[in-house]
Amino acid sequence: MTQYLHFFGNGKAEGNGEMKEVLGGKGAGLAEMTNAGVPVPPGFTISTRVCLEFFEQGGVPDQVVEEQRVYLERLETAMGKKLGDPADPLLVSVRSGAKFSMPGMMDTVLNLGLNDASVAGLAKLTDNPRFAWDCYRRFMAMFGSVVLDIPKNRFEEELAALKKKNGVELDTDMSSDVLEELVTASKKIIREESGEDFPQDPKRQLDMARDAVFRSWNNPRALYYRRKNKIPDDLGTAVNVQAMVFGNKGTGSATGVGFTRNPATGVKEFYGEYLPNAQGEDVVAGIRTPKPISELAHEMPEVYTRLREITNRLETHYRDVQDFEFTVEDGRLYLLQTRTGKRTAAAAIKIAVDLANEGLIDKKTAVLRVPPGDLDQLLHPRINPDKKPSVLAKGLPASPGAAVGKAVFLADDAFSWSKNGEAVILIRAETNPDDIHGMDAAQGILTATGGMTSHAAVVARGMGKPCVAGCAALRVDETRKVGKIGDALIHEGDWITLDGATGEIMTGRADLVEPEVGGEFAEFMSWADDFRRLRVRANADVPRDAEKAIEFGAEGIGLCRTEHMFFGEDRIKLVREMILSAPEYRQGERALAEAKESLERATEATKAAAKKNFREFEKKFESARDVFLGALDQLLPLQRQDFKGVFRAMAGRPVTIRTLDPPLHEFLPKREELMVEIAVAEATGKGGEQLEEKKKLLERIESLHEFNPMLGHRGCRLGITFPEITIMQARAIMEAACELKKEGVPVVPEIMIPLVGSESELKHQREHVDATVQDVLMTEGVEMEVLVGTMIEVPRAALTAHEIAETAQFFSFGTNDLTQMTLGFSRDDAGGFLPFYLEIGILKHDPFVTLDRTGVGDLIRLAIERGKKANPALKIGICGEHGGDPDSVFFCHREGFDYVSCSPYRVPI
Repeated sequence: MTQYLHFFGNGKAEGNGEMKEVLGGKGAGLAEMTNAGVPVPPGFTISTRVCLEFFEQGGVPDQVVEEQRVYLERLETAMGKKLGDPADPLLVSVRSGAKFSMPGMMDTVLNLGLNDASVAGLAKLTDNPRFAWDCYRRFMAMFGSVVLDIPKNRFEEELAALKKKNGVELDTDMSSDVLEELVTASKKIIREESGEDFPQDPKRQLDMARDAVFRSWNNPRALYYRRKNKIPDDLGTAVNVQAMVFGNKGTGSATGVGFTRNPATGVKEFYGEYLPNAQGEDVVAGIRTPKPISELAHEMPEVYTRLREITNRLETHYRDVQDFEFTVEDGRLYLLQTRTGKRTAAAAIKIAVDLANEGLIDKKTAVLRVPPGDLDQLLHPRINPDKKPSVLAKGLPASPGAAVGKAVFLADDAFSWSKNGEAVILIRAETNPDDIHGMDAAQGILTATGGMTSHAAVVARGMGKPCVAGCAALRVDETRKVGKIGDALIHEGDWITLDGATGEIMTGRADLVEPEVGGEFAEFMSWADDFRRLRVRANADVPRDAEKAIEFGAEGIGLCRTEHMFFGEDRIKLVREMILSAPEYRQGERALAEAKESLERATEATKAAAKKNFREFEKKFESARDVFLGALDQLLPLQRQDFKGVFRAMAGRPVTIRTLDPPLHEFLPKREELMVEIAVAEATGKGGEQLEEKKKLLERIESLHEFNPMLGHRGCRLGITFPEITIMQARAIMEAACELKKEGVPVVPEIMIPLVGSESELKHQREHVDATVQDVLMTEGVEMEVLVGTMIEVPRAALTAHEIAETAQFFSFGTNDLTQMTLGFSRDDAGGFLPFYLEIGILKHDPFVTLDRTGVGDLIRLAIERGKKANPALKIGICGEHGGDPDSVFFCHREGFDYVSCSPYRVPI
């Protein structure tokens, strides 16, 4: 038969520290401490399996009921007391304890077993009525709030009222009569709130507390914590029933909590707090001010020495920092719990390095001790938790770090305010390339719409700026320069704070703690380099980002997005000229060819008309051609300088440059805004020549309008219809590379064609790239290897990878688009339903944050398998946002990728 309960006490336990799956973390710790000879009050643990069966069967199995009776008798024998004995009652604590420490689970219930009869017996036995009634009132409040779900403030308000009535400031000053009055009042609260009297039967109290622990496994707080920390729902929680020891018996008693090292800094120092004459919850409840644990050395020197000896032994035994709870009863020390101590990221790094250098763990264990996502705390400013403003709303934590600034609603304002020395937060419905100068000037970015891979999110991450995206509660009125969240208004100039790590938006100014990446961080990262197989590159578009990436340890650039180089005011004007003239240029070219054919076929009678027609088409074509090619000619030297800067910064590391991939709408004036400007000008009779120019511009934008731009005329499709763009970029790349090589700067260029769905598309683009590369190399007299590959971001490309691999020298998976095309989710619009999907469990993870291993992952596996079969030398990388997500990186490692690429600030992660 399955053993559901496990005993611990008197130096022996039915379990050990390895049994966290069965006993939970707390129960396993109690068993391990007991076996190690640590003074632990005896008790028993009801296994996590019972929790799962509780939900499956709608109650506790009969076998558990019988085992609980037997184990309770064992505990009574060990303590020499009986639960409910009015003369000498056994009192117990009931605690939850899952495999992983989970804030949000049920709070502890202390002093279980007291009733109206046993409280009198306890008072007589200890000759301390105040102590007995203090235990009873605490038990009643805990049982009422924790087990019966009565609001805790009902009991707290009654306590405060009685203290005020009796002129008492501290709990410890309350007499036994006042405490007895408080018990009576608490009974009344329980009857009013639950409809039943407080249970006097101690065994029923125990059963009710046990079941409350199980129910807490699925309370909203626990469910939220598990989702956030990716903890499975099918683990269940154990229940720990333990004999009470009392820290509130008088001056020789105390209770406290501590860490074997400082959990905030990682410094090797005994760290914690205690309260004399108190029970456990008093230390954390904030009712009394605890004392530093160092003072225990003066107040109870023998206890302090014993505590240091035991906790040092526990740290050495577990080879990690321990978080412990202790009680001193009449001068005798008991350890109630030990577990691995939670710590800040800075402390985690220092502790891991120190423990390795002290010989307690090896370097590999040290690396594995630090959750990769925690490193974000070290790389960005964060909010001082002691001075955190009130939270107004939450959006998506799109780019980590904290920012404080004055609210502005236009990019131009952000830019000009910043020039005047103001710190600003740019608030937009959503950002677009026109906003780049304002985004660059802002301390942080807040948007009402968009997802984790929206324009705002991607650009902010690349810049290392905090961003909260997709705040559904936010309404932005750019005209009035005001944001609205519920009834709260954010006016231009109001101070606000963003936390890009949590998605929180706060009113007012927070204190920020600047990141400190010290020597231990560098030492730790060097150890990670010793063990990893994957190479790590960065997504970087400008030299500044490339330099930051190298500072963080990047080994190359896996994605240089050339469209991000065109965001400046002068450049975007050239790109717009190119885009707007392109259709007329290409149509004119075709029309001119047809007119030429007509001219050649014309008879003497029709030749004059055909010649006139040809000249008209020629004139029109030359005008559009001059604008289109003129824009390209002006962009070429700008691009060449861009690439020189990036190549120079990377100093011989590989640089993968993606040819132009703009959804066209991102580079054009907003159609709706232009329509409003025209309507206003016509209504007011103002505008003149500018009005006519705006009307012509609107006509061109209307002709280019796409219903679904992300699936429209972009990527290789733009390069195929206008190969001149691809040729210009390839020339700029190669001229930059050749110039630097002649200067003695090593260069490793790689050219990547985006949005390919078939081999023929890639062949078309590669022919132009290869011809341009050879032309420049021959002209410059330089030898250089240049790889040409493609992004796999269209599902068909993954399915036909064996064909595409015959033309490509590398695959880089663009998982942002591959995810949205595979799932059919728009990454910018999914914010309307994705949170709900995650909340009710339709999806376990946001697929734009953590790679969907089943659907998208299967396409990637298939593409690698087929691609490698056709081209064994094929290099495999990832350049989507998943390249910086730890779970997704693990997938890439397992599937044999050569490298991952992510934004510079995620390289260490």
